[in-house]
Amino acid sequence: MADLHHENPPLIISKIAIIGAGVSGIAAAKQLSRHNPVVFEATDSIGGVWKTCAYNSTKLQSARKDYEFSDFPWPNRDDPSFPSHVEIVDYLESYAKHFDVLKLVKFNSKVMELRFVGHQESVELAGNPGAYVSPLPGHPVWQIAVQTNNSEILQWYAFEFVVVCIGKYGDIPKIPNFPNNKGPEVFQGKVLHSLDYCKLDKDAASELLKGKKVAVIGYKKSAIDLAVECAEANQGPEGQACTMVVRTLHWTVPHYWVWGLPFFLFYSTRSSQFLHERPNQGILRTLLCYLLSPLRRGVSKFIESYLLWKLPLQKYGLKPEHPFEEDYASCQMAIMPENFFTEADKGNIVFKKSSNWWFWKEGIEFDDGTKMKADVVILATGYDGKKKLKTILPDPFRSLIEYHPSGIMPLYRGTIHPLIPNMAFVGYIESVANLHTSEIRSMWLARYVDEKFKLPSAENMLEQIYKEMEVSRRTTRFYKRHCISTFSINHSDEICEEMGWSSWRKRSWFAEAFSPYGSQDYSHKN
Repeated sequence: MADLHHENPPLIISKIAIIGAGVSGIAAAKQLSRHNPVVFEATDSIGGVWKTCAYNSTKLQSARKDYEFSDFPWPNRDDPSFPSHVEIVDYLESYAKHFDVLKLVKFNSKVMELRFVGHQESVELAGNPGAYVSPLPGHPVWQIAVQTNNSEILQWYAFEFVVVCIGKYGDIPKIPNFPNNKGPEVFQGKVLHSLDYCKLDKDAASELLKGKKVAVIGYKKSAIDLAVECAEANQGPEGQACTMVVRTLHWTVPHYWVWGLPFFLFYSTRSSQFLHERPNQGILRTLLCYLLSPLRRGVSKFIESYLLWKLPLQKYGLKPEHPFEEDYASCQMAIMPENFFTEADKGNIVFKKSSNWWFWKEGIEFDDGTKMKADVVILATGYDGKKKLKTILPDPFRSLIEYHPSGIMPLYRGTIHPLIPNMAFVGYIESVANLHTSEIRSMWLARYVDEKFKLPSAENMLEQIYKEMEVSRRTTRFYKRHCISTFSINHSDEICEEMGWSSWRKRSWFAEAFSPYGSQDYSHKN
């Protein structure tokens, strides 16, 4: 930022800022609309990663009715097909227009820096057990430097409260570390991250892949989709196989049915989540969890048996060693595209398992001593969302983003950092339906800002956060992801209770026990 001019006067002062106009930012803007928040969006449109970081083939991994706002159902919500990224952006734009949210958004406005200008006692109170910090104290607490339309001059704004919604995905790629002289610089072909690939149009993507030896690094959703696009671009006698380099295997599912039963029966009802540990459970509940643990493991084995029957995982050496439950509990379950194994059967997708690899001039070398030639290497290795935050947050708050050793950002209700005053984070906690997860936390946040309730002390909030972390650590080896999928209903219960709502949202005890919970259950107070 050394080449940018910091223009301090005139300082534009307002109450609430929202950084980012993706799913979380739009949800927060709608819930906080009575305060006329200023929404800074770095690009020229809303939608976040659905708009700026989606492949041509990218689709939602769930049905429409499982990915909708509580007060804005999809027009064709009973369509069983998974919507494309284009349909999702259209839905988000329709939502924003319907609730007149677009007028709040400043497009092409990139937040470059935040400064804390609150009183020192605000920081001291934030970390002081029993103390209370007003969300809207009546004076600026944060200043924000914004670059508009790539201008060399930064405009400064001042706000009483800031909501960060820039998310964990997109913008900054996570690049593997390589030994000296074994990185991309020695490779004679082309290396790019999936973040670069998703910016290509259909023709450019096809041109990159067609007739080329392509290696895709990774085995999560983005890597799987990318491998399918690569295989589709290499049909015919001139086509080349796409090699997926797999370090860690994860369970994938073909659809949301298991041996003829709907998937929600196993994890998305109160009765099914009763089998799983949750924070704040008493001694009796803990004992019941222990006694029911064989049933919980049985559910996981039941699902695994179906997946091994339905998908050729063992044929291709893609059966994970860990239970299915651990992937679900860490929000890493991916839907397998219909034609993935069809392309593998034709030899258009091949697999290489390796815990370590590096570049040589003609391709990739593996830790077992084997080499493969490649023309193109695409790193589907994820994103560094915390680095995004650290680039804009000032010290000492930058150092508080990660809780060591888990690396998870400690957020009360997945929203408030107990030690960062007058700031909220929406979109940093994961569950089965992230749109609903963001919306209900935005509802909670709006009521907190309106002082309908007070937060617990920082000490008590941190205690609650650590309890959630411990539950995750005991449930899955992938606990470093902040995922609440196995106790999501309980999490929503506690949010409802804090807002003064009834936590039981169904009309009968039978529905409460056995029907799935979704955004529509939170469309009204009761």
